[in-house]
Amino acid sequence: MNIRFYAPEWGNVLPFDTFCQNVKAAGYHGVEMALPFEQKEKDQILEALAKHGLELIGQYWQSFEKDIDEHAANYEKYLRNLIAAKPVFINCQTGKDYFSFEKNKRLFDLAAALSIESGIRIIHETHRGKSLYAANVTYDYLTRLPDLRITLDISHWCNVHESLLADLPDEVALAITHTDHVHSRVGHPEGPQVNDPRAPEWDETLETHLKWWDVVVAEHQKKGTELTVTTEFGPATYMPVMPYTRMPLADQWEINVHMMNLLKKRYATV
Repeated sequence: MNIRFYAPEWGNVLPFDTFCQNVKAAGYHGVEMALPFEQKEKDQILEALAKHGLELIGQYWQSFEKDIDEHAANYEKYLRNLIAAKPVFINCQTGKDYFSFEKNKRLFDLAAALSIESGIRIIHETHRGKSLYAANVTYDYLTRLPDLRITLDISHWCNVHESLLADLPDEVALAITHTDHVHSRVGHPEGPQVNDPRAPEWDETLETHLKWWDVVVAEHQKKGTELTVTTEFGPATYMPVMPYTRMPLADQWEINVHMMNLLKKRYATV
């Protein structure tokens, strides 16, 4: 099977062309990111990606509006903007945790219709504050909407449930069977991101995440389908910081490259 790795644009402070050069040199296949609406700016981004031979995963995260009609209208606007760039697929932080099933389903149905219309796959991320914010809630959605495909960012669930999910095996197992894409961030019971997954105090937590990802890989291997991974450790202050100075405790770029190389080595024979 094939596993392709993507860098998050989130946290980048370099000129975009320089960032792309670094992404390519590190061994990534592409970048996951949102896109601006301004055409010239968007064209410059797409030209830089093409120049460096990098693929694009479109990213939607702007789920803010409380009114469902306004929310759905903006959801479609953002998705159509991403669709126009012809990404590999679109990863959506769809809906709100306080929306009813029917309201979130309206957004899932809209994404499915846009996907059929455009031929661009649209999947939905397990993310705090969004529709798939918890393992048990996602289980209900996946049971009732069996065609739903997801980005598994299980770090959020560790935080939401304040655990490493040992008491939610059925919920995790079902989510894995619906997973097309992984965000390989390591969460823990008190937060969505450990300060540095290379530190020995996080060995057990890291190993728990690796075992989840092993099952995702095995699922794709069994089906003969491609798996994509974005190494999405975030910048300060998502990354823990020092008090007063607000300096990050570790280097975001180094950690993400480390996670890519760790997973490439782990799955080299898959």
